[in-house]
Amino acid sequence: MTGSGTRPQAPGLLPPDTTEDIRARKAGVAVLPIGSFEQHGAFLPLVTDTVIACTIAREIAAAYPVLLLPPLTISCSHEHAAWPGTVSISAATLHAVVRDIADSLRRSGVDALVLVNGHGGNYVLRNVVQESAATGTRMALFPGSADWNTARTEAGIQTPAPSDMHAGEVETSILLHAHSELVRPGYESADFLADDRRHLLTLGMPAYTESGVIGRPSLASAGKGKELLTALVDSFAEYLSLLTEKEAR
Repeated sequence: MTGSGTRPQAPGLLPPDTTEDIRARKAGVAVLPIGSFEQHGAFLPLVTDTVIACTIAREIAAAYPVLLLPPLTISCSHEHAAWPGTVSISAATLHAVVRDIADSLRRSGVDALVLVNGHGGNYVLRNVVQESAATGTRMALFPGSADWNTARTEAGIQTPAPSDMHAGEVETSILLHAHSELVRPGYESADFLADDRRHLLTLGMPAYTESGVIGRPSLASAGKGKELLTALVDSFAEYLSLLTEKEAR
C-alpha cells in the first residue's frame, strides 16, 4: 500500500538468486550483514546500522565471489532502550542465531562465514568468531578497527574515531551516498560530542546525549560515503584471501 504518508524504506539489497545461481557461482564464503534496530537521532532511521551493513556487504558481493545472505536486523541495542522504537535481543540469542546460520551453511557446503557488523554494541560477535576455530566453520568479523581507520583516512573523515560514535560523520556519509532518501533534514545542525563515556555500559546512552547523536554529522557528505565504501571493499580482499587459503589446505 502506498500513499502520501508512506515513508521511504531501505531498498532490497540482495540479488534475486536461485539455487542454480548459487550452485554455479560455487562460493565457499558467505557474507552475513548484521545491523540493529535502534535510534539514530532525529534524521536517520532506526534501521541505519542494518542498511550500512547491507550496503557494505552488497559492495563486497559485487567485487568478490561470495554468497550474500539477508541481514540480521535486530541485535544488541540495550544502551539505546530509552528511545522509542529501539528493539533488542540478548547477546546469547544473537550468538545462537549466528551459530545456527553457520551450521546450516556448512551443511550446504559453505564452511566460511564473514560477519559484516554495522553496530558497535554487538560485542558478542567477537566471541562467536573466536569460538569458531573449534567448530569447523571458519569465521571473520568485518570491518575491523584497522579497516575503518584506513577507510576514514582515505575518505577524509574529520571527526576522530572515538568522537564519531553514533549518527555521526561516517554513518551519515554512507547513507547520503548509498541511500540519501533515508536521511532527513536536520543532520546539518545536530552535532554533539561526548568523548568521556566511561560508564556507557552501566548508564546507557541517555547519560551522555539527549538527542541520541554523538558525533558531527554536519561534516558528512555523499563523497565521503563513497570513499569509505571503496576503501572497505579493498580491505576485504585480505579477509577473503585468508579464508580461501585455509580452505585450500
